[in-house]
Amino acid sequence: MKLQDLHVLMTVVQAGSMRKAASLLNTTQPAISRSIAELEDAIGVRLLDRNPQGVEPTAYGRALLDGGAAVFDELHQTVKNIEFLADPTAGEVRIGSITPLAASFVPAVIDRLSRRYPRVVFHVVAAQVETLHRELCERNLDLLIAPRLNLFTDDQFGFEILYDTSYVVVAGAQNPWVRRRRIELAELMNELWVLPPQEHALGPIYLEAFCASGLDYPRTTVVTMSSEVRISLLATGRFLTIFHDDVLKISTARPEIKALPVKLPMARVANGIVTLQSRTLSPVAQLFITCAHEVAKSLAKRKR
Repeated sequence: MKLQDLHVLMTVVQAGSMRKAASLLNTTQPAISRSIAELEDAIGVRLLDRNPQGVEPTAYGRALLDGGAAVFDELHQTVKNIEFLADPTAGEVRIGSITPLAASFVPAVIDRLSRRYPRVVFHVVAAQVETLHRELCERNLDLLIAPRLNLFTDDQFGFEILYDTSYVVVAGAQNPWVRRRRIELAELMNELWVLPPQEHALGPIYLEAFCASGLDYPRTTVVTMSSEVRISLLATGRFLTIFHDDVLKISTARPEIKALPVKLPMARVANGIVTLQSRTLSPVAQLFITCAHEVAKSLAKRKR
């Protein structure tokens, strides 16, 4: 089997037809057909089904494409390794993170690492955990900085704990509840809540806090998974939400939000580094992971 033939197959499936693939690869349609035929002969099964709309992979073709994506990704990572060996001060790393961590912990790691390696390029994607999960599985990201959620408990993922975080009820600085010294969670049930859907992302963790207090998930006035939307609504002084305390670590830049003195019966959740077990990480990604552990240790010392 030739890597070139595998590349042709991937291009044909992405383009949807051999004619379009030939144009993309700057070759002829007969040459494309020949590559596919040689690949099918080498493997011994049909890889593509032809139809009036074009072509689509068979079950065998899909299995080969899945493996092919991993092969080309490993080759790409190998090239990165060689580039790093030639110039260890350069390289790039692609990091995904939920918005609160992307605005607090991730910049602290980048600041420290970029001082040592000023030519390293950092690609940061801040998104919801479902999006991050997909992007990591599709190998568009090298690693994630995220909470340990059910999405990442599968054997295909590796998880390195950085530090534990707790959760707090948060209000705008102008909210009357901020003046209280002690509040029971039950007292807040009729307030205006802005929360994620209870079945998605961090919703199950929040639901656990209410259930442990003998309460149902509150009637949610605004349902959103966007941290920025929640913070903007809190600033009006009318809404409440639940955040992990990483959000408050950047409260000097967001003085409009305050933690309420409410005890939440929630287990602490680990924030950490999520990677694909089957993927070889580049040296720059490894440097980022090492630096992330250093920053996490420094945070732990500050809390003592």
